[in-house]
Amino acid sequence: MRILNLLKIAFKAIVLNKVRTLLTMLGIIIGVASVIAMLAIGEGSKESIRTTISAMGSNMITIQPGADTRGPARGSGGDVQTLTLKDYEAIKEQSNLLSYITPVVNGGGQVINGANNWPSTIYGVNPEYLSIKVVGLQSGSMFTDIDVQKASKVVLIGQTVVDNVFPDGEEPVGKMIRFDNIPFKVIGVLEEKGENTFGQDQDDVVIAPFTTVQKRILAIDYLNQVMASAISEEDAPEAVTQVTEILRTQHKLMDHEDDDFSVRSMEELISTFSSTSEMLTVLLVAVASISLLIGGIGIMNIMYVSVKERTKEIGLRMAVGGKGSDILMQFLIEAILISITGGVLGVLLGLSATFLIEQFLHWPTSVAMYSIVISFAVCAVTGIFFGWYPARKAAALDPITALRYE
Repeated sequence: MRILNLLKIAFKAIVLNKVRTLLTMLGIIIGVASVIAMLAIGEGSKESIRTTISAMGSNMITIQPGADTRGPARGSGGDVQTLTLKDYEAIKEQSNLLSYITPVVNGGGQVINGANNWPSTIYGVNPEYLSIKVVGLQSGSMFTDIDVQKASKVVLIGQTVVDNVFPDGEEPVGKMIRFDNIPFKVIGVLEEKGENTFGQDQDDVVIAPFTTVQKRILAIDYLNQVMASAISEEDAPEAVTQVTEILRTQHKLMDHEDDDFSVRSMEELISTFSSTSEMLTVLLVAVASISLLIGGIGIMNIMYVSVKERTKEIGLRMAVGGKGSDILMQFLIEAILISITGGVLGVLLGLSATFLIEQFLHWPTSVAMYSIVISFAVCAVTGIFFGWYPARKAAALDPITALRYE
């Protein structure tokens, strides 16, 4: 009953000073809304990165020449020549945790069809490449192992290449194009995938047998990369270890020598980019939390003003038998009510802001329930922390002094 009466008194005091209370709440409202929106953007980014990398093949493992830099992303290995066809064959024969594997060689050049040309990248692979990358065919078919053995001049092309070298809507399959000066027959068109999270156009690609690219275009006998797919996502870490051991044996590396290659799984890439995204999210939330601190200081300030304004009222209550604990609870409840009400309005504003960001800016967002729970908890703690001292001061007033206050 006592708590109910104190709630009524606190609510009445807030209602009597609506504008002042609303202005006091603004810091809390903006702070909570900012925290929820920033966390939603951070969570959305992590999910988007995970989805994009998983779409590239969640079980995919990449083997590249040269020592591992452990950066978030690497090139194709450039002119580093520590990866050979024998390495690929050793991995294929000795690993029992890989479902698909392909050598990869790549280079840039012009795709030409009559008067139309387009700068693109040609990738030399084997028929298992599409299964590793989880890419389907829009039309036509994949080349065969026989095409690889014969170094046949056949290619598959992405939709971006189709749009630029067949601008009239002509069916590409069966037509002849040139990559630089080498003629190729188009035998298939890849399904459209669009841009990935890193801004790379996944449809700006030409795929041919790796033997053809090695001999006829690049004139090299080494590999830029080996791509593989683990039997399952759970087996990927063990597959990475197994491939590493095979290559160390293949390259005759001593125990004290560093790897002259790098083996990475998609899970590692997801983890790396998620960690980066988490750091940025923490930074954004920390900046947004400053508003909560400012809001808390505002609550403390307004509670001081409230204590000053109601000094006579406090003295009168104490004179008729009111306890210091009742006065303390009265002002503390008032501070908590202001804080929590601001928190509720802040949550509503934060959810609205998140919706608008996704609708109009097209940024990926994901509102986590824990962000709302944390926001409410922070609001309650803010009300108690910043309301305690003014409430304690009110409870410690001398009744006689308070009654004489003008």
